[in-house]
Amino acid sequence: MAAIEPRAAVTPVPTISRSRRTAHFLRHYLEMCAPMCIGFAVGDLIYFWAAEQQGYSEPFAQLPELSVLVVTLTMTAPMTTWMLFRGMPRWATAEMSAVMPVLAIVLLALGWLAIVPDSDLALLEHGLMMPAMLVPMLFRLDLYTGRSGGHHGHGGR
Repeated sequence: MAAIEPRAAVTPVPTISRSRRTAHFLRHYLEMCAPMCIGFAVGDLIYFWAAEQQGYSEPFAQLPELSVLVVTLTMTAPMTTWMLFRGMPRWATAEMSAVMPVLAIVLLALGWLAIVPDSDLALLEHGLMMPAMLVPMLFRLDLYTGRSGGHHGHGGR
């Protein structure tokens, strides 16, 4: 008679409905977009005021590289701060935050190659940052849909 092997203990993994995962993903996305919008609204006001003080009436067109840098910083810093405040893992926060300067470098290269007009760079940075955040989110669906439990601040709130 063959020996019966003991069964390995199986811990049931709670299933989360697709609609709940989608809602979690969208909520997380919007929670990151909100501080970015606040950051660029306040940042642009300060930047435009400071540029005006130096004689630049249209800094996005007149100072395209600096404008891209300012937009990158004023949108990334609040989002990063919020992610850390909400308890996201540092690696995920760093990964998400890296999207912004990478986008800036790509846009600056397109400007330097005269593929995109310099005067459009900062506006493109504004418009493309939030869609660009979807790239790491889609690669880490378990984290951003709440399936992994790898973050503390989003769990039961």
